[in-house]
Amino acid sequence: MDIQYLLWLQNFRNSIKDAWTPFMEWVSMFAVDYLILLPVFLYWFWDKKKGLYTLVSYYFCMVITPIVKLTVCCYRPWIRDSRILPAGDAITTATGYSFPSGHTTTCGPLAGGMAVTAWQEKKTRWLSPILAFWVLLTAFSRNYLGVHTPQDVFVAICVTVLCLILTAKLFEYLDKHPEKEDRLLLGGFIFCWAAIAYITFKPYPMDMNAEGKLIVDPQKMMNDGYGDLGKMIGFIIARYIEKKWIRFQPMKKDWVSAVICAAGLVLMALLKQYVSPIMREWLGSHWGKLVFSVIYTGYYIALFPLVLKLVGKAREQQA
Repeated sequence: MDIQYLLWLQNFRNSIKDAWTPFMEWVSMFAVDYLILLPVFLYWFWDKKKGLYTLVSYYFCMVITPIVKLTVCCYRPWIRDSRILPAGDAITTATGYSFPSGHTTTCGPLAGGMAVTAWQEKKTRWLSPILAFWVLLTAFSRNYLGVHTPQDVFVAICVTVLCLILTAKLFEYLDKHPEKEDRLLLGGFIFCWAAIAYITFKPYPMDMNAEGKLIVDPQKMMNDGYGDLGKMIGFIIARYIEKKWIRFQPMKKDWVSAVICAAGLVLMALLKQYVSPIMREWLGSHWGKLVFSVIYTGYYIALFPLVLKLVGKAREQQA
């Protein structure tokens, strides 16, 4: 059934001569490369707690997804059935095992988390359906491009919903017991390193093709797992630092603050474009990806908020 559905979409793509393929590729690319800029801007500029809710939901997904992926070790659709021919550049950008969809568990908590927080205020409620639709569109794009089965994206959406609920419950608990946060951060830090040990040393399928070569190299498959778990590790470190010593609050909501935050987002994008390859070259694919994730997350959770706090104080003194 799942393969037949992908073949039907493939035939549809061919019938319209891939007219929709560039758009679907853009939707997928935006989810993993640029969507995170929106909740970061929310965290910096508009509402720190709402931004944190969205980002923490995302980090939970980034922990669950690689553990499930690298436990199930489900091959991509074109490996399971040679009739599947992924569209455009999708086959080169679809890294890791297939189940669940990593693009969906990236877009899901980021857009879904913002949808939840937007719904809490009447003036922003209209954004919630748009953001929820974007999650579904991203999930569908993975089917349309032929890189994930319906099961992959359905389970990814379930993981997203689970993480959104889990984060809401966690925030409710910490509102009542703020003194417990340090213990939870320590527990999460230990869990992440245990998860890294698990994905590193667990056995993987070693299926060979007719030429005696590995169909799927487990080392390549676990690469995203190091980066994803590094995001949670980076958050835990940065959150502790920010909470203990920085304690920033968004500056007053004017065009100057918006421009400063926009500049911070540009620096964030440049970090990903230029520093990430350097880290992988210096430290290797796995550890380079993990270390960059720690640096990247630390930048937007703690370092740039420190800049915002200092700039805010300077502006207050000048006023």
